[in-house]
Amino acid sequence: MLVDIIAGARPNFMKVAPIIEAIEREQKKGTDLSFRLIHTGQHYDKNMSTAFFEQLGIPAPDINLEAGSGTQAEQTAAIMTRYEKVLLSRRPDVVIVVGDVTSTMACAITAKKTGNITVAHVEAGIRSNDLQMPEEINRIVTDSITDLYFTTSHSANENLRRTGVSDERIFFVGNTMIDTLLKQAPQFEPPAIWKDLKLEEKNYFVLTLHRPNNVDNLDDLKAILVAIVKASRNLPIIFPIHPRTAKTLESINIKAPNLHITEPLSYLQFNYLVQHSKAVITDSGGIQEETTVMNVPCITLRDNTERPETCTIGTNELIGTNPRNIPTALEKLFSGNWKKGGIPYMWDGKAADRIISVLKNLKGLAS
Repeated sequence: MLVDIIAGARPNFMKVAPIIEAIEREQKKGTDLSFRLIHTGQHYDKNMSTAFFEQLGIPAPDINLEAGSGTQAEQTAAIMTRYEKVLLSRRPDVVIVVGDVTSTMACAITAKKTGNITVAHVEAGIRSNDLQMPEEINRIVTDSITDLYFTTSHSANENLRRTGVSDERIFFVGNTMIDTLLKQAPQFEPPAIWKDLKLEEKNYFVLTLHRPNNVDNLDDLKAILVAIVKASRNLPIIFPIHPRTAKTLESINIKAPNLHITEPLSYLQFNYLVQHSKAVITDSGGIQEETTVMNVPCITLRDNTERPETCTIGTNELIGTNPRNIPTALEKLFSGNWKKGGIPYMWDGKAADRIISVLKNLKGLAS
């Protein structure tokens, strides 16, 4: 069985790394299972280098579509036309797409329209119910044509059932992002800023912002940053800046001695900072999961989340996008009243093994 594994943006590689490793273990056992790693080139990131692949144990991509940037439509079209040529040259039995980026949707559509190839969606069924998020469109479209649904939570299972997906196509396997986190935790390493600022355990904040409604408007971004600085009790705030946010921040004249803006960090360095921080303030999705597993308080500047288990079970709290909510959240943290989180069921580092176990039994089912 030949499996195409699709990855297009940096978070995708964290999700596919354990799947690749699980396939390689099966190959050593003599299992007839092979893969092609397809890098769509949706994002170019200088940290997506040879060192990054080595850190996560990922082989070099077999094929790089080099789709590049552009509008949503331009990027989708480039990925689809280039992946179609790959499929026509050699047809895989299964195409695995992960997460909710443009590459996920584009390659799923291409696989179904180019020979009705079996599509497996890892992280299927998660929903924010916010159609203003491009990721939500990608999730809905991908799940509407998926054959095998690999899910991370009970809520994802229920979301799929409500849309008519039968139980025999839903496989509750856990979270491959957490597979990577647990494997890599012993290798986390302090970035230079840890020593430069003489940071202390649980005595600083990590901040990440990149969603349009938080960073595209100058006044909104400035109000958020001012509120965080004022409520931080002068603790250091480490802000690895997203390229999208950097463009807006250039026009904001905000200076605070405890706000430290850095370039994007490597996976191992960033998670070292998160693991040892007092709390993370973010609008990211994946960080909500990682903080939950690391038992680090997470303050999420969003009105909704596609990962509700991080709130109901984990350490995450949604506080919305209004900066006036930030002081209340930080006061709750400083007073010691932040909730004690737990780890969601099956977030145990074995999700990829469960996925491969399913695929091994699919030889007669591949389209």
